Amino acid sequence: MKTYLDCYPCFLRQALSAARHAGASVELQRHILLETMEQLRTLPAQATPPVMAELIHRMVRRETHTADPYAQSKRDATAQAMTLLPALRERVRTAPDPLETAVRIAIAGNIIDDGAADHFELQATLARVLEQPFAIDGLTPLREALRGAGTILYLADNAGETVFDRLLIETIARPVTYVVKAGPVINDATREDALAADLAAVSDIIDSGSDAPGTLLDRCSPAFREQFARAPLIIAKGQANYETLSEIQAPVFFLLLVKCAIIADDLGVPNGSVVLKAPVSMSRWVND
Repeated sequence: MKTYLDCYPCFLRQALSAARHAGASVELQRHILLETMEQLRTLPAQATPPVMAELIHRMVRRETHTADPYAQSKRDATAQAMTLLPALRERVRTAPDPLETAVRIAIAGNIIDDGAADHFELQATLARVLEQPFAIDGLTPLREALRGAGTILYLADNAGETVFDRLLIETIARPVTYVVKAGPVINDATREDALAADLAAVSDIIDSGSDAPGTLLDRCSPAFREQFARAPLIIAKGQANYETLSEIQAPVFFLLLVKCAIIADDLGVPNGSVVLKAPVSMSRWVND
């Protein structure tokens, strides 16, 4: 997905939010905003939004001398999600359709997104998403793909959301490779965040070799790109993974809560939608 002009104000908001999370002075916040505007001047028209986000957050970390501005936010989100896990696990266990319920819970966890907003209501979002109809319903294709897939590559999004991913992985009950970021960016999950959510108990945790939001394949390690190319089924969480992979030919199922009008327009759904988007066709990969 390309970057639209409407993304530019959001980039500035992200830069300011990151600077404040890093404890920057007002003078340094202003400098970071001006640097962001300079970088926007040279952003290629066809670049995806995570290309610019990568530049912004690297610059913020460099200018503030802060390795992970969102470290405390990630710990808080994971702790909050962990308190909900027992009740949510019981809800999945007793659900008429455990897979659908676990998918909805995983999507609801996508509200934990410091790149999209500085505040979220987790329990209210869970209640809504468990009842709200899918705007794009790829559950049947996902169910069919799971029956034929020996392994799953699961592209993580945010810390805290990781807890709800764990619940979906438990429900899927297939070998899963869980992919996190190689370094901190916004509140995206790193290995440390995945371990805090006990993902090691249900998956093999690897990193993509990149610290950019989403999955910019040209930034990822050769080892990850090889796994991506060979994966029979890929679950990609969140908006940034949609932004970076929506035009890639691969067996990718996108699970996300739409929190941006631009992404809503690109998907052709209302903002706030619950989305499980299947590949156009799985036959190419099923037959390989």
